[in-house]
Amino acid sequence: MIQLIYLTVLLPFAGFLINGLFGSRIKNEKIIGIIGSGVVGISFLVAAGAFFETLNLPVEQRKNIVDLFTWLSAGGLNIHIAYQVDQLSLIMALIVTGVGFIIHVYSIGYMHGDKSFWRFFAYLNLFIFAMMNLILADNFVLLFLGWEGVGLCSYLLIGFWYDRKFEKMTTSDAGKKAFIVNRIGDFGFLLGMFLIYMTFGSLNFGDVFSRAAVFNVDQSVFNFIAIFLFIGATGKSAQIPLYIWLPDAMAGPTPVSALIHAATMVTAGVYMVARCSIIFASAPAVLTVIAIIGALTAFFAATIGLVQNDIKKVLAYSTVSQLGYMFLALGVGAFSSGIFHLMTHAFFKALLFLGAGSVIHAMHEDQNIQNYGGLRKYMPQTSLTFLIAALAISGIPPLSGFFSKDEILWKSFANGGTIYWAIGAVTALMTAFYMFRLYFLTFEGTQRTVHDKSAHHGGVHPHESPKVMTVPLIVLAVLSAIGGFIGIPALFSGEGGNIFENWLEPVFKNADARLALYSVHTHSEEILLMAVSVVLAAGGIFAARQIYLKKPSAASAIAKKFKGIYNLLWNKYFVDEAYDAVVVNPILRTSDSFLWRITDAKIIDGVVNGAAAVVNSVSKNIRKIQTGVVQVYAIIMALGIVLALLWVILSLSKLIPLG
Repeated sequence: MIQLIYLTVLLPFAGFLINGLFGSRIKNEKIIGIIGSGVVGISFLVAAGAFFETLNLPVEQRKNIVDLFTWLSAGGLNIHIAYQVDQLSLIMALIVTGVGFIIHVYSIGYMHGDKSFWRFFAYLNLFIFAMMNLILADNFVLLFLGWEGVGLCSYLLIGFWYDRKFEKMTTSDAGKKAFIVNRIGDFGFLLGMFLIYMTFGSLNFGDVFSRAAVFNVDQSVFNFIAIFLFIGATGKSAQIPLYIWLPDAMAGPTPVSALIHAATMVTAGVYMVARCSIIFASAPAVLTVIAIIGALTAFFAATIGLVQNDIKKVLAYSTVSQLGYMFLALGVGAFSSGIFHLMTHAFFKALLFLGAGSVIHAMHEDQNIQNYGGLRKYMPQTSLTFLIAALAISGIPPLSGFFSKDEILWKSFANGGTIYWAIGAVTALMTAFYMFRLYFLTFEGTQRTVHDKSAHHGGVHPHESPKVMTVPLIVLAVLSAIGGFIGIPALFSGEGGNIFENWLEPVFKNADARLALYSVHTHSEEILLMAVSVVLAAGGIFAARQIYLKKPSAASAIAKKFKGIYNLLWNKYFVDEAYDAVVVNPILRTSDSFLWRITDAKIIDGVVNGAAAVVNSVSKNIRKIQTGVVQVYAIIMALGIVLALLWVILSLSKLIPLG
C-alpha cells in the first residue's frame, strides 16, 4: 500500500472533478454524496494499509519516498511530484482522511436540499486533495502547493453561502478576510523557502534536513529561516497576531467549520513546524518565541470564549486556544506532544462542531445559545456525544484530551518552566468552564424559546438529527473517549514507554539531539501536576454548573459587577476594531484618495490619455495633406523629385570638388 499512497491524493481530486463538472447534471444528492464521501473513504483505507505495512517494517526502513515524476528542473533546482511516507505523514494522513470521511458523510444530511449541494462536495474533495498534498509532500514546493490550496478552499467554503449575511459582514467578506490574512503569513513562508534554498541549495526535505543537522551555518541564518516559517504558521494555524480570520470562518456551513478546525487547514502550521523540527531546534530563540506566542494565544482566546453566545464562535475561540497549546508544546521542544494533541483535538473538536451543527439544524439555524436550553430530552444522542467531547477537551480522565493536554502541561513544566505550566493550567480551567457553560446552556436547564411562536424557529419542537448525522457523532465520540490511550504517559505504560512518542521518535531524533533536553524532575512531580490540572478542570465544570444551571441569575449579576472586563471580552479586546483603525481603513483611504484619484486617475490615466491626445493632434495635422485633389498630389510629387535631385547634386559636389 505504501507505493499506492498517491491514490490518497488523486482520489479526492477525481471526486472534485466528477462532482465539479457533472454534479449539476447528476442532481441526485445520494449519488453526489456517495462519490464525494467514497473517494475520501477509499483514501483512508489506502492510508490505513500503508500505516500497517509501515508498522511491520524495521524502524530504519519506515521512511519511503514514492516518486512519481519530475515537476520542475531549472539549473540546480529539481522538484519532483513525490510523496514521503513516514511515521509523521501517516499519522496526519489517517487524521485527514479519517475525520474528513466522517465529515463528508455527515454533510450528506446537513446539506440536504441545498441548491449547490454538488458544489459543496466538490469543494470538500478539493480541500482534502490540497491537504493531502501538503502533508505527504517530500519537498517545500509541493508542500507550498497544498499550503496555498487549502487557503483557496477555505475562501471557497467560508463564502459558500455568498448571498447570506454574517454579523456585520457577508459570508463572502469573511472568506476574503481569511484569504487575505493568510496571504500575509504565506509571504513569510515564501521568504523562508527562498532562504532555505540559498542556504542549503535544495528544497527537498531529505537534503535540507540532513544538511541542517550537520552544516555549520551561522545562528542568525537558522533564526531567520525559522521565524519566516513560523510567520507562515501563525497565518494557517491562527496564532497571534494573525488569528483574526478564524472566528469569522464560522460564516461557512458547519461541516466546513469542522473540517477547517479539526482535520485540515489549522493543523497545517503545526504539522509544518513539526516536519521542520531540526530547523527550529537549531534556532532555540525562535522556539522560545513560539512557546510564548502559543501560551499567550491559548490564554487570550480562552478568555474571549468565556462570554460568547454564538455556539460556533465559542468553538472557534476554543480552536484558537487549543492551537496555542500545540504551539506551546512545539516551542518547548515537545514535538510529539504537539502532534498528539493535534490528533486528539481532531476527534473532539470535529465532534463538537458536528454536534453544534446538529443543534443548529434542529433549531432552524438559530446559533444563539441563550435561545436554547433543555435540548437533551429532544436530542439525546447529540447531547451525550457533545458531553463526551466537552469532557475530553476539558481534560477529564480517561478521555483523549486528558492524556494529550497533560502531556503538554508536563513537558511545558519540565522543559520550559513554571510560567508556561501556570498559563496552560489556567487556560485549562477556563476551557472547562466555557465548554460546560456551552453544554449547560444548550442541553440542560429550562427551555427558553423552544415553544415561543415569535422565535426564529417558529415554535417548532427541536428533534434529533437523522442517522446520517448522528452515526458520525457516535464514531467521533468513541474516538474522543479512547483515542488518548495510544499516548499513555511513560509514567503509567511501563518499560514500553509512550507508544505514540516512540512511533514518532525517529522523525524527531535529530531535533531532540540538537535540543538535548533532559528532565531532572521526578514522577511524583508529574503525578502532582496531573492531579492539579484535573482538579482545575473539575473546578471549571463545577463553577459553570453552579452559575448557569443552579443559579442562572448569577451570570447576569457577575456580568454587571465586572462590566468593564465583560465588555472587553465580549468585544474580543477590540482587536478587529484596532486592525480596522491601524491597517484596513488607512489602506482603504490611501487607495481611494491617492492610489485611485491621483496615481491611477491622474498619473497613469493622464499618461495614457495624454499619449492618445498627442497622437490625435499630430494625426489631425498630418491628415490635412490628404486632400483627394490629384493636382495637389502632382505638385507634391514634383517638389519631392526636385528635393531629391537637389540632395543628390549637393552630395556629388562634396565628392567631386569644383576647379
